[in-house]
Amino acid sequence: YVGPDIVAGILATGLTLDRRVRLFIDVGTNSEIVLGSSAGALATAAPAGPAFEAAQIRCGMRAADGAIEGVKIRDGEVELTVIGDVAPVGLCGSGLVDAVAELVGAGILDHSGRFVLGSSDRLDKIGEENSFRLSDDVFLSQRDVRELQFAKASIATGWAILCSDLGIEPGEIAQVLLGGSFGSYLTPASAVRIGLVPKLPLPRIVAAGNVAGEGAKIAALSVTERAAAHAVLEEVQYVELSGRTDFNDLFIDQLSFPG
Repeated sequence: YVGPDIVAGILATGLTLDRRVRLFIDVGTNSEIVLGSSAGALATAAPAGPAFEAAQIRCGMRAADGAIEGVKIRDGEVELTVIGDVAPVGLCGSGLVDAVAELVGAGILDHSGRFVLGSSDRLDKIGEENSFRLSDDVFLSQRDVRELQFAKASIATGWAILCSDLGIEPGEIAQVLLGGSFGSYLTPASAVRIGLVPKLPLPRIVAAGNVAGEGAKIAALSVTERAAAHAVLEEVQYVELSGRTDFNDLFIDQLSFPG
């Protein structure tokens, strides 16, 4: 489940050449995770599902004009950043992560992911579900929150297992690289607040951009770098999560939002 795009990403970031321990996450439906340094590296794939692409989210949509891509809650007031500076019509992946992180920070969602009734006048019943209205036409339902919890718990379980297998604590990670078209738009503070990435100082969490594309160009332009890409296959050990006896317990522990 870890393919050439991740090999290219490792090549572009120089992860296996750095003495620092770094964590590279390509956030998506199948989220690939690499942890390590020049001393050794481990890789795995976490089945996160389509929540980060805003699929199966009631008001979810792709990152296009009208999509809410950023959310802030200040003194009970909701501030939205909308692609195209038009009226909001839906919620894309980065907006979903921001919204949940802000609701947790404001005490409108508790750490189990349940809405705290009476905590905001924007909380309402839509159908049979408790929901939070972000705008007149866009809302976040309790089921949407659960979808994000499952996705982030899968990824967090992945990097937690890699840390354990590598014999390090998450706090020892020098840098987190968020790759892929979605990962590059995540707000580091929101990623930390929901537990998607380890709780580290925010400057240590950076958007890596399209490192798969960069790595592919590097390999195409240099025979030496192409050989280095082949060497990555020997330098990085793959960890299969599906057969792990500890996966389910760790996954359940990661479902809640950090305190």
